[in-house]
Amino acid sequence: MRTAVFDSGVGGLTVVKSLLEHSLFDEIIYYGDTARVPYGTKDPNTIIRYSLEALEFFNNFEIDLLIVACNTASAHAIDELRRKASFDVLGVIEPGVLALENRRVRKEDPVLVIGTRATINSKSYQNLLARRGYTNIQAVAAPLLVPLVEEGILEGVIVEESFKRYFDHLVPPKAVIMGCTHYPLMQEALGRYFNGAELVHSGEAIVEYLRKNGCESSGKETVMRFFASENVARLKQVASGWFQKEIL
Repeated sequence: MRTAVFDSGVGGLTVVKSLLEHSLFDEIIYYGDTARVPYGTKDPNTIIRYSLEALEFFNNFEIDLLIVACNTASAHAIDELRRKASFDVLGVIEPGVLALENRRVRKEDPVLVIGTRATINSKSYQNLLARRGYTNIQAVAAPLLVPLVEEGILEGVIVEESFKRYFDHLVPPKAVIMGCTHYPLMQEALGRYFNGAELVHSGEAIVEYLRKNGCESSGKETVMRFFASENVARLKQVASGWFQKEIL
């Protein structure tokens, strides 16, 4: 089975890593729109247009499933992508909420959603969480974190000060949905800052969702192909570090 993974930049590699660890697909084709990252600062019509242009790219391949790893694109463009695509399209928001339900978090516990401004403003996570019965939801846009990740700045003073800027005023959460695929690259720093809160990220959530819906390990090594709208060498460099193996 061949799947494609689409993200606004390098963040979707966090989803790919989870897919690779579970050998769910024979081949993964990754496309990062690195020339136009971040999507989270764009208006909804632009996000939809960029996402449909990515869909046109994937139409050059025979794929069985498109995973929209970008939370911002999932929040604003998933319906349009499903209307236009000739294959199944899976976003990350519903799997993320379902993954939270599998954690030891009560419906009344404080839950924090962090994401780009466009994702948070869409209220996609907040509305779905409320429909699932969660009553103590905080949602915060943290746009500075995406360019930090794109620059490879995952820890240190700048990261810690960014966390303080965005999160110091909040009620300490019992669970944090990392509603941007870039954020798991900062997972160690986020885990320390939130002091033991359950961290939910899109890669793990997608795997849980796929396995629940009958997708099983192939037992074979997954073939990877990487593409980007700009500087694919940089994308491969980040992938090599994240996967801890050389990507050619």
